[in-house]
Amino acid sequence: MSTPPDNHWRRKATALGRLLPRARLHPAVLAWADGRLGTARGCWAAAFSGGADSLALLLLLWAHWPERRRRLVALHFNHRLRGRAANADERFCRKVCAALGLRLRVGRWRKARRDASEEEARAARFGFFQRAMRQTGSRALWLGHHQNDIAETMLMRLARGSGAAGLAAPRPVQRVADRVHLRPMLTLKKDEITAALHAGGVSWREDRTNAKENFFRNRIRHAVLPAWQKASGRDAVAGAALARGLLEEDDTALEQWLDEIQPLGRGGSSLKIGQLAEKPRALTRRALHRWLAAQPLAGELSRQGFEDLLAAVEAGRPARRSLGRRGFAVIRGGLLCFVQRIPGKRLGRK
Repeated sequence: MSTPPDNHWRRKATALGRLLPRARLHPAVLAWADGRLGTARGCWAAAFSGGADSLALLLLLWAHWPERRRRLVALHFNHRLRGRAANADERFCRKVCAALGLRLRVGRWRKARRDASEEEARAARFGFFQRAMRQTGSRALWLGHHQNDIAETMLMRLARGSGAAGLAAPRPVQRVADRVHLRPMLTLKKDEITAALHAGGVSWREDRTNAKENFFRNRIRHAVLPAWQKASGRDAVAGAALARGLLEEDDTALEQWLDEIQPLGRGGSSLKIGQLAEKPRALTRRALHRWLAAQPLAGELSRQGFEDLLAAVEAGRPARRSLGRRGFAVIRGGLLCFVQRIPGKRLGRK
């Protein structure tokens, strides 16, 4: 007599929990979940594609936090880019969640295109996550990233010249507006996760597009990362994870220092240049980023445009720089302010 599906998946989740105990998960996430670093009340949402990483995450949440099962909801987004395979992923997710007694919310990309970029697909997916979280009253989104994702992200962001904030991603506990993103498996490598799944007799869905080189991340994963590991002669993935943690510490320290200086006026309307005098350039750069983010009418600056404005702020002399069609930045009286452009009036650069 075969084992009922419910017991079948629950036994697998329990087995995986023994193979990957709570102590193997990221301590910052455990601290959050235990309520030591913030509220862990309310509903928890878990991104669930049906792949190895997200399945391991969902099973571990079920196994290690039994008291949360009634307030745990899985979120599956069908990108509709892989035809029958994508629909089979959705059916698999429905089956797993039904067997575990968990709620499942499913979203579908209505405007899916075959030539959609990786960034477009990600934006659509996270847009669904945000909507589903609002509907379920959840402020916590659990994600299945692991150590290999850290190394891949770091290499991708090095290629575009990211600073400490960008290189510190993905973070175990990431505050996003009124939400928090949690990544408990950043202490585990991909092969550790799949080995545990195999040992527990757990099968998952494979996305064949992950083996193709259409996307930058896939090229990093299949060509660059193995070569980097081999050339280093050491565990480069673990090294990247260690560097990520150190970068997060530095980034947090700089953000706290900036908070203490308080260089922004009310609502970010102005930047008090005098507050940044003789401070490290890294602090002025962050202050300028904050000020720009607080200007709803400012256009997007190029890298060179930002560096030019940064130099003007450091100099502290009266200046004016264009910030797109709707206005410009003005430095006067020790303040950097946004001034809306007057239609029909031509303004030069000082």
